[in-house]
Amino acid sequence: MIWFGPSGNSQKFYQDGFKSSWQMPAWLANMGLNAYEYQCNKGTNIKRQTAEKIGLEAKTAGIRMSIHAPYYINLSSADEQKRKNSIQYILKTLQIAQWMGAERIVIHPGAVGKYTREKAMMLALPILAEAVHQADELGFSEITLCPEVLGKINNLGSLEEVLTMCQLDERMIPCVDFGHVHARSLGGLTSPGDYREVFDKIESKLGLERTRKLHIHFSRVEFTAAGERKHHTMEDTQYGPEFEHLAQVLVERDISPVVICESRDRMAEDAYILKKIYEKYSK
Repeated sequence: MIWFGPSGNSQKFYQDGFKSSWQMPAWLANMGLNAYEYQCNKGTNIKRQTAEKIGLEAKTAGIRMSIHAPYYINLSSADEQKRKNSIQYILKTLQIAQWMGAERIVIHPGAVGKYTREKAMMLALPILAEAVHQADELGFSEITLCPEVLGKINNLGSLEEVLTMCQLDERMIPCVDFGHVHARSLGGLTSPGDYREVFDKIESKLGLERTRKLHIHFSRVEFTAAGERKHHTMEDTQYGPEFEHLAQVLVERDISPVVICESRDRMAEDAYILKKIYEKYSK
């Protein structure tokens, strides 16, 4: 089983006359999609009643839910209070996930800032470990934390750093954004072999079981020497990476990830394109 869906709501959703995110699951199911990543990236202000309604609609429509935690989480902030606040943002996202029936939350690790990458990791790891500990105490142990590979080189969140974070707890699963991997490597994903190397790294660090359950983000990404600049759509073929290469490797390895599309403004339509590409190679 493999899941495809969007990160947030496409413009077409609103153009079709819909207004509320609780209407998204049925809309996505009608498109032939089966996943939806709800966005808490700007804050965790959603009401319990609304979250539960989204969850109920998702369950009815057969849509697998995940949530993107706030962008302002920074596990490696120079400010100790901001690091501690990040734990609370994670816990609040987990509470919303529980209301919504979401199985995973995606977390931006933060920034390197004035530190070396090693020092930033030394600050981030105990904060993330404490978040896991408090999550268990509060009854959120069934929800998976997914640190994300970030696109800007000065972000804390290279593939290697995210894999190290996931080694803190065997339940954690990396969110591998292949557009971000491509941007951080300044265009390094150009063939199926490049994707195989990524999967080999993941499997060597986390084992086959977690590799098979990967959380994936995908979109075409424009980048500069500093890494990610802007997300684009599948129609913007002047930008990489190519999903065909990833699809081939997903089929080869017989894995069952969640694939969330982060295309600009047309994330649902492009998620459907990704699904059709995958199906072409899986036949």
